[in-house]
Amino acid sequence: MKPTYGKVSRYGLGAYSSSLDQIGPIAQNVEDAAILYDIIAGHDSHDSTSANIAYKKVSDSLNPDKKMTIAVIRNYLEEAGDDVREKMMEGIKALQDAGHTIIFKDFINTKYDIATYYIIATAEASANLSRYDGVRYGNRQSNDSLKDMYLKSRSYGFGEEVKRRILLGTFVLSSGYYDAYYIKAQKARHMIKHQYEEIFKEADLIFAPVAPTAAFEFDSKKDPLEMYLSDAYTISLNLAGLPGISVPLGKNSQGLPIGGQLIAKAYGEQELFDGALSLERELKGEDV
Repeated sequence: MKPTYGKVSRYGLGAYSSSLDQIGPIAQNVEDAAILYDIIAGHDSHDSTSANIAYKKVSDSLNPDKKMTIAVIRNYLEEAGDDVREKMMEGIKALQDAGHTIIFKDFINTKYDIATYYIIATAEASANLSRYDGVRYGNRQSNDSLKDMYLKSRSYGFGEEVKRRILLGTFVLSSGYYDAYYIKAQKARHMIKHQYEEIFKEADLIFAPVAPTAAFEFDSKKDPLEMYLSDAYTISLNLAGLPGISVPLGKNSQGLPIGGQLIAKAYGEQELFDGALSLERELKGEDV
């Protein structure tokens, strides 16, 4: 579960992308996730991005009987793999059987989400991780010269994917490219957030796949770009700072899990957990 940006303190978290970083619970069921969320949520004066608003526990008020209007992102279904689409249709039917109203909406092409996210995230990663230079932070690997210390400390301290993202971020922030990439990405981020706001004028929640494919086996993907594309359906709500939760929908023919996600408007964690609990119980065939 990913909370609204600012609902859970990031104090103590090693910063990657400051406007995107979130802390949320992973649990075996919706109710446990709600209980854990209640434990970690709330204002923290140590985090300048922490939302200073009154906090009300969600686990004490879980109500899977609440009927809501839920928007399904039509183009996400069309882009997803056959096995994901099949499980999503089962999830849609489960929500309808639980008494929810389903409407269909289209969203921006996922290529804009991916491009926007990986420009902003890598730019912020480049800025945040620049401190790990072997002086005050990181692993100092040489004292021969300042340049040698920087080169060896950074090479030793970061893995290949981390170095790849730092290089990408440094590039988009460099002179001549800042306006062409970073500024445009921030404008696209506002456009993505506006699209969510328009959908939430008619819907209480949004239902979409977690990924275009089922979960993949360990070490089965070697191409970084292929890994980035697997984030297509989850990064837009992160850009918008909205809460979301993944609920298992079943497994494909190879026994690999497929998930569906519910997304709520900002600070709508109660509705998010209520909808997720309703979906979970309907899929399990339990009495609601």
